[in-house]
Amino acid sequence: MKIALIGYGNMGQEIEEVIKSGGKHEITSISSESKGWDEEGIKNADVVIDFSSPEVALENIQKVLGLGKNMVVGTSGWYDSVSEVEGWVNEAGTGLIYGQNFAIGTNIFFKLVALASKLTSKYGDYDVYGYEVHHSGKKDSPSGTAHKITQEILKNFPAKIRVETGRLDRKIERDELHFASIRGGRNPGMHEVTFDSAADSIILADQNHSRRGYAEGAVMAAEFIVGKKGVFAFDSLFEEGNT
Repeated sequence: MKIALIGYGNMGQEIEEVIKSGGKHEITSISSESKGWDEEGIKNADVVIDFSSPEVALENIQKVLGLGKNMVVGTSGWYDSVSEVEGWVNEAGTGLIYGQNFAIGTNIFFKLVALASKLTSKYGDYDVYGYEVHHSGKKDSPSGTAHKITQEILKNFPAKIRVETGRLDRKIERDELHFASIRGGRNPGMHEVTFDSAADSIILADQNHSRRGYAEGAVMAAEFIVGKKGVFAFDSLFEEGNT
């Protein structure tokens, strides 16, 4: 499979390393702010992987779809426009897969959080809260991963109906889910959710050791989307029957 990369920061370089070490695929093109837009290289690719930046994500999607190429979008910060992007993809007759987080372990973590939310809301008097830690270069806060975690909790823990991610100078309301974000240092990504009751605390945590898991998941997504039409969420690959 021939792959074109858009974005050549930490993630783009990690994906390049995973592809080279895997030996199954090849990179035909790298487009980035410093390297420029390689339209010819993208035309020669079977699939495009974008890990650029939120500011240019929608523009990149439009360009790639205009070239008739299927796409993996790992860039976050554009999810308010998913419905619009679905229209573009259908019009282009191509395929696109996106995800708040492409790390395989983190997607398993999403499923564990959903299950724990369902069970703790049913048995015992539990409250739930969480936080995340990311390196100082992380541009969005809260992250797309944090958004996905909170959505899984809201779907499965009926007592929580809204999310508060900011500073609280008041008592939190019972129906609010507080999920905080910390930025600093070099941590590639840690997310923790606590289910707390008078009897005990259940703590789920996902600590990424490097960007390797994200890169492996992005390549897995590229293998999936080749030849398909429509828009897919990466976490849907981890539903029962799809594994």
